[in-house]
Amino acid sequence: MSIFTGAGVALITPFHEDGSVNYTKLTEILEEQIAGGTDSIIICGTTGEASTLSHEEHIEVIRYTCEVVNHRIPVIAGTGSNCTETACYLSKEAERVGADGLLLVSPYYNKATQKGLIAHFGTIAQSVHIPILLYNIPSRTGVTIQPQTIVTLVKEYKNIVGVKEASGNFSAIAQMMALAKEQLNGEIDVYSGNDDQVVPLLALGGKGVISVLSNIAPAQVHEMCDSYFRGETTKSTQMQVEAIPLINALFCEVNPIPVKAAMNLMGKETGPLRMPLTTMEEDNQKVLKKAMEAYGLL
Repeated sequence: MSIFTGAGVALITPFHEDGSVNYTKLTEILEEQIAGGTDSIIICGTTGEASTLSHEEHIEVIRYTCEVVNHRIPVIAGTGSNCTETACYLSKEAERVGADGLLLVSPYYNKATQKGLIAHFGTIAQSVHIPILLYNIPSRTGVTIQPQTIVTLVKEYKNIVGVKEASGNFSAIAQMMALAKEQLNGEIDVYSGNDDQVVPLLALGGKGVISVLSNIAPAQVHEMCDSYFRGETTKSTQMQVEAIPLINALFCEVNPIPVKAAMNLMGKETGPLRMPLTTMEEDNQKVLKKAMEAYGLL
């Protein structure tokens, strides 16, 4: 069974002005997401600035999130690393503190071969028992998890159940779906990792999205997915198209710079970014604010 179906939020991590994690604000944001209909919380991913969290912070943010959510919706923890040993450690700790699933980005910088990717993800899968989603985002990692590699991993490891696809390569995604039909009876869970490609991926058999946009528009992204699954594809497609200007604004600088700026514009006071990320350029903030106003968020 899928970890979730629909709209999962790639949640930001709120900080105090001194850079420490703001757990009071995190509680508020989690409650807002659940009230808004979000189908899953994805914590400590790219949007959550996990790369600048210490291991202790990383585990505590996951633990705290699981405690607040309290099984109302699934919590998926980002525990990937370009060091297999580190990824195993974080994954085991995430399972211990209550995560319902894991999101594992492909190893970045050291750029493993496909053989290396199979060894890396397989080793992590054998260290835990909860479901795992791979994360294919070559624009950040410099590595593409090839369609056959993904299908091989899902076939060989029962707790590797699917992938967050942010490659933007629909030919490869379609090929992966075809391979999964042949080798897995179609049993693979695929989620869009790009907010501007949700409906197209659902049309290929995807289960939903892991969304940055959901940080500021949880109800809308949930409804975009839900309307598609109800067979209201025209409505879902219209919602996708209407969100494009705002999505473009949310990615006019590297994520999560714009989405944190957007949340602060909404008065959510999520705090600063951790270096090396810096505040959004003033001209881009104007574009973002205009897009948010047009979308009805301000």
